[in-house]
Amino acid sequence: MTGNLDSKRLGAGRVWALLVACLAVGLVIAGMVALYGALPSIATATGASQQQLTWITDSYTLALACLVLPGGALGDRYGRRRMMVAGLIVLAAGSLIPLVVSGPVWLIAARAVTGAGAALVMPSTLSLLTAEFPASRRGLAVGIWAAAVACGGAIGLLGAGALLMWWSWTAILVAMAGAGLILAVAACTVAESVEESRLRFDTAGAVVGAVAIGSVVFAASEVPLVGWSDPLVLVLLAVGLGATALFVAVELRADAPMLDVRLFADRRFGSGAFTITAQFLVVFGVFMLVVQYLQLVLGYGPLGAALAVAPIMVPLMLVSPVAPWLSERVGLRAMMASGLAVTAVGMFGLARLSVGSGYVELLWALVVIGFGIALSATPATAAIVGAVPTHKHGVAAAVNDATREVGAAIGIAVVGSLLAAGYRERIGPVVAALPPELRAPVAASPAAALEAAGVFGPAARPLVEQIEEAFVHGSGAAATVLGTGVLAAAVVTVFWAPGRVRSAATDSGVDEQASESTPDDTPVVATGKRAETGTSLN
Repeated sequence: MTGNLDSKRLGAGRVWALLVACLAVGLVIAGMVALYGALPSIATATGASQQQLTWITDSYTLALACLVLPGGALGDRYGRRRMMVAGLIVLAAGSLIPLVVSGPVWLIAARAVTGAGAALVMPSTLSLLTAEFPASRRGLAVGIWAAAVACGGAIGLLGAGALLMWWSWTAILVAMAGAGLILAVAACTVAESVEESRLRFDTAGAVVGAVAIGSVVFAASEVPLVGWSDPLVLVLLAVGLGATALFVAVELRADAPMLDVRLFADRRFGSGAFTITAQFLVVFGVFMLVVQYLQLVLGYGPLGAALAVAPIMVPLMLVSPVAPWLSERVGLRAMMASGLAVTAVGMFGLARLSVGSGYVELLWALVVIGFGIALSATPATAAIVGAVPTHKHGVAAAVNDATREVGAAIGIAVVGSLLAAGYRERIGPVVAALPPELRAPVAASPAAALEAAGVFGPAARPLVEQIEEAFVHGSGAAATVLGTGVLAAAVVTVFWAPGRVRSAATDSGVDEQASESTPDDTPVVATGKRAETGTSLN
């Protein structure tokens, strides 16, 4: 009887840990996009320039990308739950800073602090689950976690849009702070997991890795503003490539590397990281294109646009949890390649949108993209985590997260550059024929152009149509490039990813949980309420 009660208590504890981890990682992803719809209000309230507005959103992503690898390593060494709680507190504190001090510079700094907290939270959520769940149920847990990550962006847009209907943009930050503090309290009830043999923290690797990722993400963030040929972008890319080479050299020589770069030679690990990067490049590129199309062409408000994007979550929530089960049967290669190919079909559907298109034409493309991401995201995540021993799952989770942030930053940069170039190409002849007072805003951006044209009422309708046509031309070009790129990624995955891998435990009918340990694994020490039962969490 006692054993049955303990099993039930452990089962309930795992479900609770899964819920807390998914809500926490969802909050991290939502924080990346939460201020997108509030930027015009922020500009009015703080006097922020267009460049400062860009950094109000990108400083969060930059800090998250730079610190996520050290965050995962700290979780392995000092405790994954401890890092998640600390990160949620930092995230909440950073969100409250703009309520105390004002100005765009303070807001940029506050968003960077919030991103630093997110860097502690994100890898801890996944590594806690992989330590908590046995191998037989780990795939389902990872699938639900991946669905939470994929849906986080849409939920962030939806929640922010709802808040902006009744309150100012600061309500978004208050909501993030409140959610962070509530989740920090909830996370204290989750069982701890920590590496038993606490190796020396790889300070050199952490610093050089942060410089490498930060330089690349910084460059990608600047591209939409200044272009690929700008000296600053070229210098940042050079620094990023040099720091990456140095990081590889440092990690190969380190006695206890933060990230064993030899892992990328493992076809599961390498192809999984590649697939995740391609996916998030597409996801955040899609958000950037679709939200603007809904607002600028179809005339939706912030909340309406968020609701219109929400259907992308349906296939993500339905397919992601069962994707690991499918992957075991058809193989990693088939799942990741087919998922990327399906995503490409959806992107080509977005590229066909015109000024006269309706929401239904946009809807089917979104659903197809969501289905493609759901097919490939969970198997790719499971491949990354499954390629490393349990005591390094924090770093594996951090690699998984870092690829997402780098992919997101590159996707936003590529889409922003292509959209701006396509718009300028089509609107250029129109600008030359306009009155002097309209030339600057019409040339600047579609949003500024429509706002300026709106002052003239119905008389400006021909100009509005030309602005919309120029925007759709640029967004179509961006969607085509993304679609072509993700289709090429699918082809690469066909040759890179391994096929179906059958475990010895599966073949022999032995329970996977009993045979999951390898000679390289270091036991995970579990503390907290569930550890008191004397039953291993693994």
